[in-house]
Amino acid sequence: MALHNATEIANWFIAKAAESGDHLTHLKVQKLLYYAEAWTEVITGNELFGEQMQAWAHGPVVPEVFHEFKTYGWNTLPVPQEQEVPKVAEGVVDVLNQVYDAYGELPAKTLEAMTHKDEPWIAARGDIAPEARCEAVIPKVKIKEYFEKKYSEQ
Repeated sequence: MALHNATEIANWFIAKAAESGDHLTHLKVQKLLYYAEAWTEVITGNELFGEQMQAWAHGPVVPEVFHEFKTYGWNTLPVPQEQEVPKVAEGVVDVLNQVYDAYGELPAKTLEAMTHKDEPWIAARGDIAPEARCEAVIPKVKIKEYFEKKYSEQ
């Protein structure tokens, strides 16, 4: 069972970035959502959010979050009001903080390139051209399996 919805977690990351004077773009928040879902599933055994991710040309995307923020294009996303930032369970906050510490300082395009090397995104896209539109779902079970294997090898 999912703990939150993806827009709540996106707002959490946007607020977290703002605390340190940073701003997030739509591209970057989508990649943080991908890694947050992966890490939460591996560390806690639970889904972070119920929405599915799709294998879009620029990497994994949660369509509901895309539609929430699409009016901002490539610009930075607005910092949510305090009441829009979700209260997140202590164990989940720890995971989200770890994800932000690991990926938060990386440029969005670097994160995009990293996701393009991950098997779940590659497999979901299949033989679709690199810039072609794709709405194929990246199965969460495949994300979890991939990251469990990846972390067990380190």
